Amino acid sequence: MRYLKEVLQSRELLANLTLREIRGQYKRTIFGQLWSLVNPLASMLVYTLVFAFIIRVQPEAGDPSGLDIFAVWLLCGLLPFAFFSNVVQQGMGSILGNVGLVQKVYFARIVLPLSKVGSVGYNWLFEMGVLVVVLVICGAFVWPWLPLVVVTMFLLAVFAAGLALILAVANVHFRDTQYFVSIIMQIWMYLTPIIYPISLVATQSDKYGGLFGTSVTILDIYRINPMERFVAVFRQLLYDNRWPNPQDFLLCAIWALAVFCVGLWVFRRSEKGLAEAL
Repeated sequence: MRYLKEVLQSRELLANLTLREIRGQYKRTIFGQLWSLVNPLASMLVYTLVFAFIIRVQPEAGDPSGLDIFAVWLLCGLLPFAFFSNVVQQGMGSILGNVGLVQKVYFARIVLPLSKVGSVGYNWLFEMGVLVVVLVICGAFVWPWLPLVVVTMFLLAVFAAGLALILAVANVHFRDTQYFVSIIMQIWMYLTPIIYPISLVATQSDKYGGLFGTSVTILDIYRINPMERFVAVFRQLLYDNRWPNPQDFLLCAIWALAVFCVGLWVFRRSEKGLAEAL
């Protein structure tokens, strides 16, 4: 309780650090906030060209929305994963990026990675707002599902923050962490059904059946990936325009709470030694 009180007392510092990150991102640029759309749009164009027109991957049409547009289907999964990846990688480097502040002034160090969640989340809200407009133009009836979309965005932010807290500590003690995580994030994206539908995994899973003579299939192992659940919920809400699968939504909440609690515990135990380790 004492630690939480200390964190709450640092809320003004958290707000100031978040605003500093937001204002400094696109300072003195002509297009400003529009630059946050460049990476996801460029990725969308490349993946759409390769997977929709060359490899000809065909995800199922939205049910019951009826949408059948690969680029929109792709963005519904790509934007959440991009947010997750950015929060984890930027939050991981937040302590090392503020060495002078950490060594000279005492404050709740947890505000440094949390400020990254806020600044990246600000960009994500802008990107998701543009996606909602595109969905409406394409004929999706997305408005009733926006409250649940916001709840799911919050759960993903909590999940990403928990991982960022753990990795921020690891990165202080083992500087190679940031390079390993960068590679892992690339692999993680391809192990998540973002640019291909999960039905392709299910088909291969059915082909091989149970592994090692058990009832456990490739699909069962594949779905342990928490980001698979988050992407599924976002697509059910935004692309399909329907209630999310209760199991998927519940597992998102469990993953978010569990990882954040572990991250908070790890960060709290290591916080006092961070200045010396730097």
